[in-house]
Amino acid sequence: MNPTGRRDAFQTMKSTPNDERYLVDAVTRACDLLRAFHNESERLPLRDLAARTGLTPSRAFRLLYTLERSGMVEKVDSTRYRTRVKRLDRPAYAIGFAGQTTKSPFAVEVADGLRRTAEARRIRLIELDNRWNANAAVRNAQELIRQKVDLAIEFQTFANVAPQVASRFHEAGIPLVAIDIPHPGATYFGADNYRAGMIAGRALGRWAKEQWDGKVDRVVLLEIRAAGAMVDARLEGVLAGIREVLPELPSSAVERPDSGGEFQGGLSAMRRSLRRMGRVLVGAGNDPAALGALQAITEARAGDRAVVASQGASAEGRRELRRSGSRLIGSVGYFPERYGEQLLDLAEKILEGRAAPPAVFVRHELITKKNVDEYYANDALLYGGQAVSAAS
Repeated sequence: MNPTGRRDAFQTMKSTPNDERYLVDAVTRACDLLRAFHNESERLPLRDLAARTGLTPSRAFRLLYTLERSGMVEKVDSTRYRTRVKRLDRPAYAIGFAGQTTKSPFAVEVADGLRRTAEARRIRLIELDNRWNANAAVRNAQELIRQKVDLAIEFQTFANVAPQVASRFHEAGIPLVAIDIPHPGATYFGADNYRAGMIAGRALGRWAKEQWDGKVDRVVLLEIRAAGAMVDARLEGVLAGIREVLPELPSSAVERPDSGGEFQGGLSAMRRSLRRMGRVLVGAGNDPAALGALQAITEARAGDRAVVASQGASAEGRRELRRSGSRLIGSVGYFPERYGEQLLDLAEKILEGRAAPPAVFVRHELITKKNVDEYYANDALLYGGQAVSAAS
């Protein structure tokens, strides 16, 4: 054989390092598992490792078994694993976070979780406050671009400025993750809005069927129009969930006032609705609007003819669920306290050039008086040790 030919062939192989033919899928996936450990002391169960890598639990288990036998991973107890590979320092990423507001408990929980996770991973987090204001969101986008962040996480409510915000990041070559409100070209992170609405609507329908024999005069859907069609899908889901249980509900019974997603908006809208008699099911786009509606129900002494289901299960919503006599029957949980880890997992995938989905939907569960303590046993810390018992 011509030695020159062998050398030429070898050089040809070396000249195509990105050729997918030479990738070994099992090795790639095993590396994903090793990267899933954020530090050498972290101990993770199989389900967390599968979630972080996108592998099925069965495949993750087989790869972990192989890594354990090869000395790369240690099984520290019956369920958890620890890496035995010392990682080099992570790239010094600078990630910009434009938060929705500092006045909403939900938004504060998102920011707190992101801050904690960034600190644990030694990621530089540049935080700005959008102050629930469209103009502020645009200005903050420009500021993050000026600071040359590697990636931006945008949490702002106004759909009408989403294209402008997204365009600025795109022109600057900065990848964008958008929380809850879709931004053109950005990776979406947040609620599966229609499904979350369905959960609340079914709960309202079942409650009416059990308590009022299915006799409902009106359905009030407290919209957040500034947030656009995606968040409006929550309330479309609420209505679909109610009609799934109460199929005879006429379209004329449905009201759609705009709450603006705020306490005062929910209060004003519900005051107007309660001027008319009849039994009312209320689906709120978020907890602040729901709390406003509940205040109106209390003022009008209309607790016997109105109940509310909400979205978010934020700290303020959970406190209301625990209040004796509350007409809030449930709030769909989005678990904002967990957003930080999931957001930075997604950000690192994007920055490392790994495959990232176009949309990541968070988990949803209906939080009620009966299960709020199961999901949020530490809420007493929020109230100075004086949490109201759900059983009271």
